[in-house]
Amino acid sequence: MRPLLSAFAALFIVATFPAHALDAVPITNGVYAIVGPLEQRNPENLANNATFGFVVTDSGVVLVDPGGSYKGAAAIAAAIAKVTPKPVTHVINTGGQDHRWLGNGYFSEHGAVIIASSAAVADHKARVTDQFFALGQLIGKDALAGTRDVYASQTFEDALDLNIGGVQFKLRHVAGAHTPGDAFVWLPQKNVVFTGDIVYVERMLGVGPQSSIATWLDAFAAIEALAPTHVVPGHGSVTTLARAQAETRDYLTLLRTKIGAIIENGGDINDATAIDQSAFSHLGVYKQIKGRNAQQVFQQMEWE
Repeated sequence: MRPLLSAFAALFIVATFPAHALDAVPITNGVYAIVGPLEQRNPENLANNATFGFVVTDSGVVLVDPGGSYKGAAAIAAAIAKVTPKPVTHVINTGGQDHRWLGNGYFSEHGAVIIASSAAVADHKARVTDQFFALGQLIGKDALAGTRDVYASQTFEDALDLNIGGVQFKLRHVAGAHTPGDAFVWLPQKNVVFTGDIVYVERMLGVGPQSSIATWLDAFAAIEALAPTHVVPGHGSVTTLARAQAETRDYLTLLRTKIGAIIENGGDINDATAIDQSAFSHLGVYKQIKGRNAQQVFQQMEWE
């Protein structure tokens, strides 16, 4: 009876608070994505402005990323309940952003094992105060109610291989990318990879103080080497490797190439913000974020 009670509880929580409807998008047998909006965090999306995913196995559901708040996690649980009555037995946190882990409390209460790289957990602990403050400003205290800082109970350094309900999961933390502990989840039997924030499509990726422009491309290259058929990005719709290359790898390469040349020639941060990024102007939040990205990359690369 527990799965049904969990589903009803999730549906009740979501029904009592307005939120964007979340639906499961089938990818291949037993594998689904939940594509959140590309907008900023707000009270309606409950900090679920990202892409999540789950796998239905013989022994239960494995969730990739739990949402950005307790109520956001309940919204994800409700989306899963539309597909299967099986409980969520495992939750994988792919990185350090709020929507990758602050929904842990909801699923932990319902008995799930939480898994993350050690580097991700260290990042969670280092930035938790800042993340709660930012969410309070962005989604408000009502939407944030019930959210707690629940950390992974199972961690790994570089690699973890699991067989859950007959499905193989290969978790890999290769290098820091958008956040220091970013990891991807490879399902070799399904030819699906959940990339977390290593890959963005449809919207421009963000380079922040916590990001590593020096190693992000290394993490991306490890995903490329898998030659996956289905790519579930950290933001945006389920996609192909070719689109991930065009909208993440090629953008990172442009930033490193152009800003590297500016530094080599003695230019300054103003020159960096003036680089031509128009080849990526079709991506969401392009105007809002392109200048900030250039500044961050310059500040990091001048110390390489």
